[in-house]
Amino acid sequence: MSTTWHVLGAGSLGTLWATRLARAGMPVKLILRDAARLQAYETAGALTLVEHGAAHQYAVPAETPDAHQPINRLLVACKAYDAQKAVAQLLPRLAPGAEIILLQNGLGSQDAVAALAPQARCIYASSTEGAFRDGDWRVVFAGHGFTWLGDAGHPVAPVWLDDLSAAGIPHEWSTNILTRLWRKLALNCAINPLTVLHDCRNGGLQAHRCEVATLCGELAELLERCGQPAAAENLTQEVERVIQATAANYSSMHQDVASQRRTEISYLLGYACKVAARHQVNLPHLNQLQQRLISHLHSLGLPSD
Repeated sequence: MSTTWHVLGAGSLGTLWATRLARAGMPVKLILRDAARLQAYETAGALTLVEHGAAHQYAVPAETPDAHQPINRLLVACKAYDAQKAVAQLLPRLAPGAEIILLQNGLGSQDAVAALAPQARCIYASSTEGAFRDGDWRVVFAGHGFTWLGDAGHPVAPVWLDDLSAAGIPHEWSTNILTRLWRKLALNCAINPLTVLHDCRNGGLQAHRCEVATLCGELAELLERCGQPAAAENLTQEVERVIQATAANYSSMHQDVASQRRTEISYLLGYACKVAARHQVNLPHLNQLQQRLISHLHSLGLPSD
């Protein structure tokens, strides 16, 4: 019998993974926040995946965190600021040697979860897949991307990667997952805050090339200082390529602000600025960008942590 995939978080990525795994016949169970959310889901009856314009439903079973079944494999697909608290609720249910797959944006939340659950193997993931919700329990698969997974302390790949292959989830086991996470952090820091401050799609940043290039220079300096020279390589060119390739898209941070939702600033720009201060690297434009973004969020009545 295959190990059950417990999926924590029914947002866009959690739903995207849960529906594809279920479609491939894998045992999947959603973990929802509380009894009210569980009741709402049971009323709906299923998750809906919209792919290539066609909608398909998958009746994935669901439960609340206080259910009793032991958890051997946990996919954490909630926001970075919710990850630590959400996993803490599940600690009594984690089986010895459980595996936790962390799909969070940015850096910081992964280490917090790993410290919380030292008995588990924490696997970090970096994904370029695009998805958005167009209704409760519905996800639209918007951009076919790729997911890199890795474990900085244990480079041997787990056998369950076969489940991802069967589910049609493009992936690769990475022995340098931290480099990938740092690279993605830098990309997000160079793009997301500016799309919020200039209120534009990613492509709108082509009108602010000097500002983007200045930020990339500082971010590359930070990556070098953090022992991640590979993540710093050709960063400006990569950021320009991503801006062009995703020109019609709104960044995830822009979407959060537009929907009056809390952003993941603390795990993106906030994390970069904190690490820069710790390493005593002077990055004036990055620090100024953080202050501008914090002021903007406060002006909209949104939290800045």
